[in-house]
Amino acid sequence: MFFYLSQFRFEFFPFNIFRYITFRAGMAAVTTFLLCVVVGPWFIRLLKRKSFGEKAERPDVPQLKEFHQTKSGTPTMGGILIVGSILSAVALWADLSNPYILLTALTMLWLAVVGFIDDYVKIAGINPKGMSPRSKLLWQVLLAAIVGFYLYFQMNVSTQLDLPFFKKAAIDLGVFYMFFVMLVVVGTSNAVNLTDGMDGLAIGCTLLVALTLGILCYITGHANFSQYLLIPFIPGTGELTIFCAAMVGASLGFLWFNAHPATVFMGDVGALALGGTLGVIAVFIKKELLLGILGGVFVWEALSVILQVASFKLTGRRIFLIAPYHHHLQKLGWKESKIIIRFWIVGIILALFTLTTLKMR
Repeated sequence: MFFYLSQFRFEFFPFNIFRYITFRAGMAAVTTFLLCVVVGPWFIRLLKRKSFGEKAERPDVPQLKEFHQTKSGTPTMGGILIVGSILSAVALWADLSNPYILLTALTMLWLAVVGFIDDYVKIAGINPKGMSPRSKLLWQVLLAAIVGFYLYFQMNVSTQLDLPFFKKAAIDLGVFYMFFVMLVVVGTSNAVNLTDGMDGLAIGCTLLVALTLGILCYITGHANFSQYLLIPFIPGTGELTIFCAAMVGASLGFLWFNAHPATVFMGDVGALALGGTLGVIAVFIKKELLLGILGGVFVWEALSVILQVASFKLTGRRIFLIAPYHHHLQKLGWKESKIIIRFWIVGIILALFTLTTLKMR
C-alpha cells in the first residue's frame, strides 16, 4: 500500500522515500515484529481458551513422550500469528503488482492452510497423527507444480541452474526445471517442519536463512551489484527483500514467546509455510543449490530422518537413537537449550559462508 504513495511526483514530496526497497524492507521487519509482540499475548490466550495445546503423546514416535511431557498443553498453531503478520506487512510495504511477491504470498498462504488442517486434525482428536502423509504431500506437490508450471510457461524464466563457486557456470535443466522447482519447494517445506521440535530451534534457523536470502534478493535484483558479483540479474526479485525482511521481523517477534521455555509453538501451520516460502524465494533468485548450504541445519535434520527410515527398512537397524537428529542429541543427554544454541551457531556460520561464496567464483 505505501509503495503506491511513491508514485506521486511532487518536489520535496516526502512519500518518495517509499520507492526505496531498503526503507520498505526495514519497515516491514519492524511491522511484523511489533505485530507479533503486541498481538502475541492475546493470541496465546485465545489458543489456550480454544484448547489448542500440544499433545505429549505421539503415536508415530512414542519415544518422544519423555521429551515432550513437560510441553504438554502448551498452545500450538502459533504459525497463524507468524503468517498473518508477514502477509499483512507485505501488503503494506511491498509492490503487490510484482509477480514474485504474489507467487511467494500464494506459497505461504497455501502451505499455511495445509499445515492448519494438519494441526487441527491432531488437536481435535480426529486423527492423532494428523493428515495422512500422502494427502499432505499431494497438496504440497500440487502447489509446487503450479509455481513451476507458471515460471516455465508464463514467466519464461531461465531454466539454467546457477552453480556456486564457478563463474558463468550453469546447467540447463530444460523442461525438467519444473520438477526441480517442485523438489526444492516441497523438500524445504518438510525440512523446516522436521526441524521444528525444540523451543526456538526452527524459528531461529529460519530467521538466519531469511536474513541471508534477503541480502541475496537485493543483490540479484540490482543490476550493478549482480554484474559486479557475476551472478544472474533477475529484474523484479529485489522486491523479495521486503518479504524476507518481514520473515525476519516475524521470526524475532515469535521467538520472543517461543524461546526456551516456550509459551507457544508454531505448529505445522507455521513450519510448512515458512519452509516452502524459503524454498520458493531461493528458486526465484536462482540460489537453489546455495540454499542447500545456507539451510544446512534443515538439510541435515531431514537427511537424518531419511537415513533412519532407509536403514531400518533395509537392515532392520537404526542409525540414530531417535530421528530427527536434535532428538538423537537429547537421547544422548544433551540439554535442550544447548542443542538449540549449537544449531543456531552452525546456522550463523553457514549464513556467513553462503555470503562469502558470492566472491568465491
